[in-house]
Amino acid sequence: MLSARWVTATLASYERYPDAARRKLQPAYRRREPDKTVLHQLVQKHFESCLERARDRSDHGFGYPAFVEREFKAFLKCGLLRHGFIRVRCADCPRERLVAFSCKRRGFCPSCTARRMANTAAHLVDNVLPEVHYRQWVLSFPKRVRFALACDHELLSKVLRACLNKLFSWQKRAARKQGIPAPECGAVTFCQRFGSLLNLNCHFHSLLPDGVFTDTGDGVAFLSIPPPSPDDIRRLTEQIAKATETILARHHQAGHSDDQPTDILDQERDQATHTNRFATKAAAPTKPHKRAHFYFGYSLHAERTVESDDRDALERLCRYGARAPIANSRLSINVDGDAVLELKRPLADGRTRLTFAPIELLRKLATLIPPPKKNLTRYHGVFAPAHHLRKLIVAGTTSQQSSQKTTRRLPWAALLRRVFAIDILKCDHCAGTMNIIAIIPASQIADQILDHLGLEMRSNPTRPRGPP
Repeated sequence: MLSARWVTATLASYERYPDAARRKLQPAYRRREPDKTVLHQLVQKHFESCLERARDRSDHGFGYPAFVEREFKAFLKCGLLRHGFIRVRCADCPRERLVAFSCKRRGFCPSCTARRMANTAAHLVDNVLPEVHYRQWVLSFPKRVRFALACDHELLSKVLRACLNKLFSWQKRAARKQGIPAPECGAVTFCQRFGSLLNLNCHFHSLLPDGVFTDTGDGVAFLSIPPPSPDDIRRLTEQIAKATETILARHHQAGHSDDQPTDILDQERDQATHTNRFATKAAAPTKPHKRAHFYFGYSLHAERTVESDDRDALERLCRYGARAPIANSRLSINVDGDAVLELKRPLADGRTRLTFAPIELLRKLATLIPPPKKNLTRYHGVFAPAHHLRKLIVAGTTSQQSSQKTTRRLPWAALLRRVFAIDILKCDHCAGTMNIIAIIPASQIADQILDHLGLEMRSNPTRPRGPP
C-alpha cells in the first residue's frame, strides 16, 4: 500500500524541480512510446461496434463468450500508465523510469505474446530439450477438420496424440531395425490456431529428436536413426489422415456435431475456416521438398532440422512455433481507414499486402483467441512431466546445472537481455543499476503523479506499449 506521506513527498519533490523531473523521465518515453500502435487504435475505436454487431447476430443476444471480451478489454489497458506502473530509480544518479503493467494475455497482444514466445523458447532450450539433433514435423488438416479442432479442445488433444503415436511408432520401428533395445521417443508440440492470412487454421508444429532414447542401466543414451525417406513421409501422412478420420467419426457418433455452429463465435470460426476471400492458387515451390506430402487436405512436412550444437537455431525454431498471429510492424491504416497487413511472402498472384475493414479484422482476431486454461504447448513421450526418464534426459537436470534452481518464467529484464541484448535495468545515463522503489496500481495517486509529470492526461488517449 502507498502511504499518503510517500505520495505527498513525491509530488512535493516534483513540485520543487518540475523541469528536472520531466527531463529524468522523458528520454525513456521518447524511445519506447511513439505514436499509438495501429492495432490498439483499431481495437479502441471499433471494439464496441464489433460487440454490438455480435450481439445482434447471436441467437441469445449475448454476443461473444466472456473470455473473448476479456481479451480485448485487457489489451486496451496493456502498457498504459494510468492503469498502474512500477517506478524504478538508478542507484548512482537521480534518473528514473516508469514501467507500465502488461495484460499478460496470450491471444493477439503483440507485446505479451512476444514475451510469452521468448519465455517459452528460453525455457525449452534451457530446461527441457537436451543437446541432440532435432527435426520439425508440421501437420496441417483439411478445412472441415480445422473447424472441429478449433471448437473442441479435447478433440484436438485426441488428434494430436494419434498423430504423435504414428510418428513414435515409425521411430521405434527404425530403432529396432538397428538393434536398439527399448527405444523411447519424445516431442514438444506447438498448437497454432492461425495461418499466414489471419485465417483460422489449427495445425501442429512438433519438435522431435531425430533419434530415440534408451536406458542402458548406467544412464540414458541418445541414438540417432536414419532420416525419413519420401516413402516414409507418404505412408505417415496417409496413416495420420486415416487415424484422424476415425477419431472424427467416433466424435460424431458420440453426439458431437460440428455441422451446425451453436453460437456466434463458432459461426465466425466456421466462416473463417471455410471461406477466405484472399484465397489464391498456391505457387509451385522453387525447390520441391523431399520430405513433404499432401494427401486429401492433410499435409506433412519434415524438412527443417537443427544440429545438436546449434542451440541458437533451436531457440529461434521454438520461437517460431510459439509466435503470435499478428505483429504491429506489419499493420498500417490506409487513407480509407482500413487495416493493411503486410505479408512476409508474396502470394502466387504477386500481392504483398491484404486489406481488411476494421470490424472484419477484429472478428478474425476473435476467432484466433484460444480458450482459457487450455495449453498451447504440449509435451509427450520422454518430455512429458510424468515420464520416468524425463529427469535423466532434460537439459535442466544435467550435472552442470543441477545446483541451479530453474524457473518456468524468466524475468522480463532477463528476456530483453537474452533476445535483444538490451539491459533495461542498467541506467542509460551513468550505467548504474536501476532498482524498483514503488509499485503503483491504478488509482487516484497514479493519476496525480502522471498528470503532474505531463506524461499522461486522463483527457488524452494514452499510448500503449509496443512489442518488447
